[in-house]
Amino acid sequence: MPASVVVGLQWGDEGKGKMVDLLAEQAHLIVRSQGGNNAGHTIVYQGKEFRFHLVPSGILYSHTICVIAGGTVIDPRVLWQELQQLETEGVSVRGRLWISPYAHVIFPFHCELDRLIEGKKGKQAIGTTGRGIGPCYVDKAARIGVRIAELIEPKALRSQLEPLVALKNEEFTSLYRCPPVDFEELYQEYVQWGERLKPFVAPVEKMIATSLAADKHVLFEGAHGALLDQTFGSYPYVTSSGTLPGAVLAGAGVSMENNLTLMGVFKAYSTRVGAGPFPTELNDEQLQYFPSHTSMREVGTTTGRKRRIGWLDLFLLRHVIELGAISKLVMTKLDVLDNLSHLKICIGYRLHGKILEEPPVVRSDWEHIDPIFIEMEGWRSETRHCRAYKELPEKARQYIEKIESFCERPVSVLSLGPDRSQTLFLQPLIFAQMP
Repeated sequence: MPASVVVGLQWGDEGKGKMVDLLAEQAHLIVRSQGGNNAGHTIVYQGKEFRFHLVPSGILYSHTICVIAGGTVIDPRVLWQELQQLETEGVSVRGRLWISPYAHVIFPFHCELDRLIEGKKGKQAIGTTGRGIGPCYVDKAARIGVRIAELIEPKALRSQLEPLVALKNEEFTSLYRCPPVDFEELYQEYVQWGERLKPFVAPVEKMIATSLAADKHVLFEGAHGALLDQTFGSYPYVTSSGTLPGAVLAGAGVSMENNLTLMGVFKAYSTRVGAGPFPTELNDEQLQYFPSHTSMREVGTTTGRKRRIGWLDLFLLRHVIELGAISKLVMTKLDVLDNLSHLKICIGYRLHGKILEEPPVVRSDWEHIDPIFIEMEGWRSETRHCRAYKELPEKARQYIEKIESFCERPVSVLSLGPDRSQTLFLQPLIFAQMP
């Protein structure tokens, strides 16, 4: 049985969590392999809402094994809080959640540096979550970071953390005029975090390889979205890790040679959080025809910030589908558009009067992009109660078919609301069966 990779195709917040939840029911192993607690998934399970930042959302199914692989960066304080909350809700995690020793550790000074660096940028700030993700990945790339393997061994932790703190203290005192970090106090605190997390540490990458070799169902849960990819996203307004399928697999030590189904999730419109180019963004006057941010569920799981909203950008969507070799599309939140009399879809960009074949790479070019729109009639009727494709309004079907035609991929799954029952399976998937 092939494994599946679920990634977002926009700027994050596409509804990946719901798709992972649907697939997790029949999965054996669920893998989170990139990013940190700057990502957030919201799942409605048995009438309760669960919010995940580090733990794979498949933990809600008692038969699953969930792993946090080596490509991630982990804040022990946040992870422990998440585990405690799950236990409080009656979700057992011991013996079911495992952490790779290769994952890097986020310390409080990473979070402080995140905020200080962002503050120094002024108008060039990118809108970071301030969770220390970027500074931790910087240390990883500079080969000075601390890994989980060292966190759980006090002697190794001291030998790795002491020179790192010395370097950071030079930065704090000289560059930012801030007080230095007390090494001994930090060390003693993180020895305790290591003791707490040690029972969860295991050779995760070997577990993944063994499961794949045994033809078991393995589900890779991507974080963020393709347009936030560190290399191919709207740089520098990107996250600190790769977000395309290749990066998700690399963070778990898995090759693309495996038999994989690559699923890409996108909204029926566009959103992004924080700064950065957004060619199809709607202004306040245009947004008055949309539902409120709260009713649209467009408030960030991690930050609590209202998301910026715009028309669907098919030009960017097709670009990342091709980059990621996505084979199956999952479209979410069609229901948000139910009451609009007309809709626009971006099908291309003009730059200084010239039609582009690819999105711009030079960051200043984004300021001069003129999106090319087509306009379609809205359906002005509710879709949330539709339980078959043929029950959708004709104009809604036309909207979906336009997307399929432009992207040259079928929409395999259509989500019409947050509940599991508000899902139409239009094409067979790996684990989920068509009703």
